[in-house]
Amino acid sequence: MKYHINLDKGKIENSRLAILPGDPGRVPLIMELLDAPNKLASNREYVSGLGYSKGAPILVISTGIGGPSTSICVDELAQLGVDHFIRVGTTGAINKNVLAGDLIITTGSVRLDGASRDFAPIEYPAVADFFVTKALEKAALQLDVRHHIGITVSTDTFYQAQERHNGFSSFLLPKHHNSTERWRKLNALNYEMESSVLFTMCASFGLKAGCVSGVITERGNGENIDLPGLVSTQKMAAEVAVIAAKAIESNFEK
Repeated sequence: MKYHINLDKGKIENSRLAILPGDPGRVPLIMELLDAPNKLASNREYVSGLGYSKGAPILVISTGIGGPSTSICVDELAQLGVDHFIRVGTTGAINKNVLAGDLIITTGSVRLDGASRDFAPIEYPAVADFFVTKALEKAALQLDVRHHIGITVSTDTFYQAQERHNGFSSFLLPKHHNSTERWRKLNALNYEMESSVLFTMCASFGLKAGCVSGVITERGNGENIDLPGLVSTQKMAAEVAVIAAKAIESNFEK
């Protein structure tokens, strides 16, 4: 039994694939898209459940916000034999062609976090697995949802590193001044907080990972989150993740 996630191989029925939302409250939303869903455990930020695709188990477990908690979750799952990971989350767009309600499928992440440096030097790229990424793209095309594929800026802090001005303090370190515009000019698509750790861990461990995020704010138009569209955007990202997970699982050797 793994200490933080409170799971063992028996509980997860030797599942090889995990869908990873950040928010524990998003786990039931994803579970509803699988057959015969059942709750497994709830410990700290790690809420988990198991569902099925044609009888094969698919695990869903929340990671909490940010790289450190994500790294614990992924490491303990890997110890149990999970070797494919799909992160599904929400995100703020910084590219002006990306709109609220769109999806972003990340090919690689800028490592502005701290946790990934404990797995590989900063020169090591945080890249998604090609086949997981293609499965996510195919799922988005199947659902005919507007989506973008490219680079994500992955940070440790929500306010400061993402150059937000609506936090408690308006003070930003010099390195954060105009940082959003710099990333925009480098054709980065969005900000989020987990993919760089997930990708660095999985690539360096020989595991496979991908990431799809629903856009809930357009940073070029202010700081506000699109609350009316939040539920539908989360659901669309979850549907893409589940379709991709089912396709990947179907290719595992039985």
